[in-house]
Amino acid sequence: MRALRILLITAVILGGLFAIADRLAVNYAESEAADRIRARQGVPSGSTDVSIQGFPFLTQVMGKELDEVGVTLTGIEATAGDRKVRIAELTADLHDVRLEDNFSKATAATATGTARISYADLGTASGEDVTVGHGGKGKVKVTGSIQVPVFGSITRSVLSTVSIVDGDTLRVRADAVPGEDIPGVEERVRARTDFDRKIGGLPAGLKLQKAEATAEGLVITLTGTNVVVAG
Repeated sequence: MRALRILLITAVILGGLFAIADRLAVNYAESEAADRIRARQGVPSGSTDVSIQGFPFLTQVMGKELDEVGVTLTGIEATAGDRKVRIAELTADLHDVRLEDNFSKATAATATGTARISYADLGTASGEDVTVGHGGKGKVKVTGSIQVPVFGSITRSVLSTVSIVDGDTLRVRADAVPGEDIPGVEERVRARTDFDRKIGGLPAGLKLQKAEATAEGLVITLTGTNVVVAG
């Protein structure tokens, strides 16, 4: 009985040491992964958070595949057509992450996530002299001014629908334009408030699925396969 007791105590101690070593390895790996993702995406220091799920971690590393990894990026500078657009926050859940090239590259088999763009940044990305805000009920409010012969400067606000085209393009279209029967007003307003912008600069493999106007900004749902997050 005494020998069995010693064996059990030893097993508990070794198990505890393994768990501690495993958690220390996870913390180190999360920090290293955050640095590499930050470098790849060109985001400011301290703006990347990585969370590696699953236990034990060391067994996953030996197999060179992680079950699930959560990533949060803030302040990403993406592109909107030929302009820059700031992504306030991007979160992604990565599944079956393959570790390649001596652990210098990480590719997720599948990924889901969201990207949030502030309305101020969306207005800048439009490339037009407009103000963009939340219009309520899933709409975006776009306000701009136009010059109309005889009437001079006219300012109009429209409620617009935001949609995704071809998995990479953000489309903003006014539902209706108050023209007050003035010839040419609707066309001129739409030329200012309606726009398409192809979004680039996100982790390779991610595609835009849908866009939702919320009080906190425009939230874009993302999905992807073979998403390269590091390397």
